[in-house]
Amino acid sequence: LNIRIFNRLQRTITGWPGGKPNADDSNRPERAQPAKKRVILFSPHPDDDVISMGGTFQRLVDQGHEVHVAYQTSGNIAVHDWDALRYAEFMLEFADSQGTLSEEDRQAYQHIIRFIRSKNSGDTDTPEVRRIKGLIRRGEARAGARFTGLDDDHIHFLDMPFYETGRSRKKPLGEADVQIVADLIERVKPHQVYAAGDLADPHGTHRVCLDAIFEALRRLKNHDWAKDCWLWMYRGAWHEWAIHEIERAVPMSPQQLRRKRQAIFMHQSQKDRPPFPGDDAREFWQRAEYRNKETAQMYRSLGLAEYEAMEAFVRWKG
Repeated sequence: LNIRIFNRLQRTITGWPGGKPNADDSNRPERAQPAKKRVILFSPHPDDDVISMGGTFQRLVDQGHEVHVAYQTSGNIAVHDWDALRYAEFMLEFADSQGTLSEEDRQAYQHIIRFIRSKNSGDTDTPEVRRIKGLIRRGEARAGARFTGLDDDHIHFLDMPFYETGRSRKKPLGEADVQIVADLIERVKPHQVYAAGDLADPHGTHRVCLDAIFEALRRLKNHDWAKDCWLWMYRGAWHEWAIHEIERAVPMSPQQLRRKRQAIFMHQSQKDRPPFPGDDAREFWQRAEYRNKETAQMYRSLGLAEYEAMEAFVRWKG
């Protein structure tokens, strides 16, 4: 029994998250073929990709797979008002300095600035302020994905409608939400899909986003390509998989962990103390590193290879 458990855990470890080309994959967590896979990484919020699987994301890109990242929601409620004010003032002053600012646009910018400066706690943002906050998150997500090596045409912003209430309470998952996800999956025809299985986020967004992926895959299951599509679930922002649940563990060196941290730092609006930190006072990069190092320590304590950190995954089998 001890040997069987040891072997099972050892076989979860792989530095080839997309599969090792030309290798015997009978005891590996991922298929060897095709050597270059099409991959979609779904990120419920604009930073979940790099927080929860930034090291694996980097490996997939470095190893030549066709990687797409899809940010499912705008994340616009999780931006501090002072960040939005800074950007609104920048836009006004930049346009003014170029001599291209119409009086109508000036008044629109000034209205946004006045609203933010006079806003009371609990007030719902106007659509214009939500748009600014969403664009802040979008720019940060794009910077993180570019840092990881992704081309702009592989970065997708889905802006799922259920999220766009301007408040922490969201709408139920709707047909439009599922269709947006299904359209992207059908267009890419992925061999691998990554989704957040970390369902402890404060407002339940991860759950809704995961349900949309489940439903989209259910609708597409009869397509020929879908039979070769595997769904891997990640955690890390709020919780981590228990060691007996882990089906794939991707190790990171100290250098790879630093690169992951740098990608997380691209999300400047979420540094220090984000608007919705949950019950954990640490910054997201600190949580992620702690959990990744803890996973590596668990493997090490069971007599397995020593690594700086590990990202863990569970495969959904429907």
